[in-house]
Amino acid sequence: MMATAERPKNEERKANRRGAARLAAVQALYQMDLAGKGINEIFAEFESHWIGQEVEGSQYLPTDAAFFRDVVSGVVERQRSLDPLIDAALTKGWPLKRIEALMRAVLRAGLFELEKRSDIPARVIISEYVDVAHAFVDKDETGMINAVLHELAKTARPDELAKSS
Repeated sequence: MMATAERPKNEERKANRRGAARLAAVQALYQMDLAGKGINEIFAEFESHWIGQEVEGSQYLPTDAAFFRDVVSGVVERQRSLDPLIDAALTKGWPLKRIEALMRAVLRAGLFELEKRSDIPARVIISEYVDVAHAFVDKDETGMINAVLHELAKTARPDELAKSS
């Protein structure tokens, strides 16, 4: 008997597509924040020119398009309720508006999933968004993402974190 469970191939593919969707969602939210693009424009741009395409010599992975849309639209719809919660979890003196735009996108998407995707374990969500952040920022900033998302998870999913601590 193996010490670790192997994930079936179709489940692994689904997880990889979700990871790629999270990365694309953070990039889309970042672009929306900086360029002021609307959600329909972002969906059209990402789905036709980025997701699963080669851009400037880099191959973008196929994603779970429905998951991508769910995260982006969920963050956009709930941003007014997400931001105060993130603000409260940040260190005093560092409000969300002072945090770099990419990190805001990571925190918003992570909190959205913590609140609305109870089908995905909190620790998986936190780990996935730390990995997304790692693609763009240094270790200190990924540590901050981990700490803030863990703090937010204590409120969003207190029973789940208590069971696994």
